[in-house]
Amino acid sequence: MQTIGTIYTPYRSKEDCPIQPRYASGASGRVELLAQYAEGLKDIETFSHIYLLYLFDRSGEIILARPTFLDETPHGIYASRHPCRPNSIGLSIVRLLSREGATLMVEGVDMLNETPLLDIKPYIPQYDAFPDANPGWTAQVPWRQKPEGRE
Repeated sequence: MQTIGTIYTPYRSKEDCPIQPRYASGASGRVELLAQYAEGLKDIETFSHIYLLYLFDRSGEIILARPTFLDETPHGIYASRHPCRPNSIGLSIVRLLSREGATLMVEGVDMLNETPLLDIKPYIPQYDAFPDANPGWTAQVPWRQKPEGRE
């Protein structure tokens, strides 16, 4: 795999970074693709939201079962969204505000500044929204509250 660009955000440290786009409302950023991939953005501006797949390049030690940002109970890494993962791949859905050439202006960023970008995919509600999906162990987490000490 190779990076196709860089994500720029206001977050310089892990402590400042929101844990999910839900807690990053209004946080603006930009996605800059390398010139050789710019043509791949054709028609991206017709979507309101996009998936960004990126590298957790500053995530830390990989522990396969650990407490999460949501509670102190250890959960398997594949049953959580913790950034310390064996393949260090992150995924976020952000609002696409505009496109200018190879640059996308986005809102709802929850990644560190200068995060390496791996891929972009359009968010398509007919395919991507499952309102009756089971939220697993997170059903016990009070979603209306922000995790303590986090934005």
